[in-house]
Amino acid sequence: MRFRVDRDVLADAVTWTARSLPTRPPVPVLAGVRIEADTTGTLQLSSFDYEVSARSQIPADVTEPGTVLVSGRLLAEISRALPAKPVDVVLDGTKVQVTCGASRFTLLTMPVEDYPTLPAMPPVAGVVDGEELTHAVAQVSVAASRDDTLPLLTGVRMEIDGEKVTLLATDRYRLALRELSWKPATPGYSSVALVRARTLSDAAKSLGGSGSVTVALSTGGGVDLIGFEAGGRHSTSLLVDGDYPAVRRLFPDETPIHAVIDKPALTEAAKRVALVAERNTPIRLSFTDGQVVLEAGQGDDAQASEALEAVLVGEPISVAFNPQFLLDGLGALDSPFVRLSFTHPNKPVEFTGQAELNGEDSQAYRYLLVPIRFAG
Repeated sequence: MRFRVDRDVLADAVTWTARSLPTRPPVPVLAGVRIEADTTGTLQLSSFDYEVSARSQIPADVTEPGTVLVSGRLLAEISRALPAKPVDVVLDGTKVQVTCGASRFTLLTMPVEDYPTLPAMPPVAGVVDGEELTHAVAQVSVAASRDDTLPLLTGVRMEIDGEKVTLLATDRYRLALRELSWKPATPGYSSVALVRARTLSDAAKSLGGSGSVTVALSTGGGVDLIGFEAGGRHSTSLLVDGDYPAVRRLFPDETPIHAVIDKPALTEAAKRVALVAERNTPIRLSFTDGQVVLEAGQGDDAQASEALEAVLVGEPISVAFNPQFLLDGLGALDSPFVRLSFTHPNKPVEFTGQAELNGEDSQAYRYLLVPIRFAG
């Protein structure tokens, strides 16, 4: 095998392909990136850990075709450190020689015949705008659980119904829902998939800048897979198995009380007040006509309070939130105003965005946060 490739192109492709390699692979070959050089002038770089696969195709000047398996992380580090010159790669027995300008590296190969076969891309389900997908996944994934002992809750539920996709995530303390439009491969297409939040976030971030992202899906028979493709890059992931809780019913049908506040002002005030909130202690928000008062700390501890203007519809109400969960919800909203909708001081509070202080809220993104009970 012998080929020459642009340094930046190689570094970018290797870094992307190796990004999901396991830090402690169950077998050594799973730490490798498979490089296949084709006489058509194409390099295909692949990685696979039996759960997530990645494939990237880049142009190269191939003089001798071949396939090799080398350490993915090491090749990524080397390719990023090389000078800005063409890179020559040559297979010499059981070693790979990498030459770039005056730099020369020798890498040991791994037995490529022991490398598992990558899964094929599932059937195409539809196409979605990359930037909108990236933004939507970021908004929802903040509510996904990080606790691997509850694998179901580490996922994002994707509900597809015709031209609408709904993303849902919860960690039992908050729930995020985002709706977006897409172009299904076939009219009236519908399906449900539970995708690991980390995998979905990674795919959305790394492929979202390529314009349109093709989503492929296989459920209900054999191996349940989701795939993403954009800009010559393909990735697949096994879906999470299990029945996701019926979380949609948690959103209240009616909210007799709501308040609207300037979102940037509330975010900054919450950050300031949270400075005195010790671990596991909440921020209290007390809503009265025309204002909301944020407070944290009590007794002999450090204390803070700040008042902001707010429009209140309904009776005065006080709630308390985990500071980080509150800031996560505010950060996920991309509107100038936030509406907090209440049913009861101890019941979950719904956060939605508003373009104007006295306008209507948008239901495209909804963040439901369970308050913390407090005395007084």
